[in-house]
Amino acid sequence: MWHNIGKQLGLPTRSLVGWLVSRFLKVGNRVLEEKAVRLCGIQPGDTVLEVGHGPGLGLQSAAGLLTQPSGSLIGVDYSKYMHQMASDLLKDLLASGKVTLHHCDVAAMPLADSIVDKVFHCNCYYFWPDLRKGSAELHRVMKPGGLMVATLNLQRIAALASRGAMPGENWRPEAYMEALKDSGFVDVRIKDVQHSNRKFQAIYATSQK
Repeated sequence: MWHNIGKQLGLPTRSLVGWLVSRFLKVGNRVLEEKAVRLCGIQPGDTVLEVGHGPGLGLQSAAGLLTQPSGSLIGVDYSKYMHQMASDLLKDLLASGKVTLHHCDVAAMPLADSIVDKVFHCNCYYFWPDLRKGSAELHRVMKPGGLMVATLNLQRIAALASRGAMPGENWRPEAYMEALKDSGFVDVRIKDVQHSNRKFQAIYATSQK
């Protein structure tokens, strides 16, 4: 059962379990999504990327901060189900051109080099098949000095890993942070963040080129 839940967390499909996972992502990830948006310090004219955007809650939150005409938002997700769900939620922003969505792998994004100012993601990296390829692709599309922020609830993820719902050891923050450093990111660090009575973690990395 836990293995199936883990598969759906990494790649939700249009199924009963996938629907339940989508409900969890909408409720359980909302605070983490909104905090990731705030922590990466989005400016009104930035180009912003979210990888593994899920139902689109983080994208919706970030879009409100991009108030200048030059501000734009890009989302990528490997799940066709999540891509469609976010497309439905953000249809007006997609029609206006403010938001662009891609159904693709984080390791092969259809984006030009050095165009992104800020990257954020939530409960995402541990499902990437290859942390180094994903990290290298983030570095490729980011501008020099660009900031990446990833949020997670380490206690919850460790509990899922103990039940076999997480693939291998990639869920450990140290594995992702090492991949980020190897890909050219600097000032890679993890911090505890408090929200009301909840504690979660944020990983920061700066693109150096």
